[in-house]
Amino acid sequence: MRLFSGPLSLFGAKAQIAALEKRLVFELVMVPFDRNDRYRPQHPDVARINPKGQVPVLIDARGAEVVEIFDSTQIFEYLEDLQPEPALWPASVAARARARQLELLCDEVLFAQVLKLFGLQDAMDSDAARAACAACAAFYERLEARLADQEFLAGSYSYADIACYMTLVFAERKGAPLTPATPRLMAWRERVGARPAVAEVVGAMARFLASQNRPVPAYLQHHLGPQD
Repeated sequence: MRLFSGPLSLFGAKAQIAALEKRLVFELVMVPFDRNDRYRPQHPDVARINPKGQVPVLIDARGAEVVEIFDSTQIFEYLEDLQPEPALWPASVAARARARQLELLCDEVLFAQVLKLFGLQDAMDSDAARAACAACAAFYERLEARLADQEFLAGSYSYADIACYMTLVFAERKGAPLTPATPRLMAWRERVGARPAVAEVVGAMARFLASQNRPVPAYLQHHLGPQD
């Protein structure tokens, strides 16, 4: 099994965390990454399998039939079918539906606002940046409400937690951080971040950021080790 990702790929990180949580043996292939946050030159397998030319891409050639898929959510579903334990979707049909919807919301709604901030790092006082940050804060309030009586967003730890955690990493990097206004969400972030699979992936991302002289969120700087 080979998983193609990139050092600053939110969606690749999601897939990698899921594979580690499933305790699967796989080869991680990091594709080239340029200073414009694009994957250049294109890896031939990524370009061949994904018409969008993006990671993550998964190739599972262990069985009689080779499976080649892309998109982090599709990889989630494949890994769950391949290795049902430990389960990363809730047990009940209704809970699974809620978790899947939440994963979609983090990918398509919250990240859409974070994405608006990518080109506004020098204009964080602009109307566009303020609007995106406000939309992120409103989403954080929704997540805070979900944690009123449970430790994880969909009850048990799930793909929804993986997706939301990684989106929040990028939100923090781009100027829409969590604040004390959502204390339960901040505590949840610490719980999820302490999981070995999450720490492995996010730690590598933090170290890559530091190697490129890019800012590392304060709550991830412990991954950098002792500082001189």
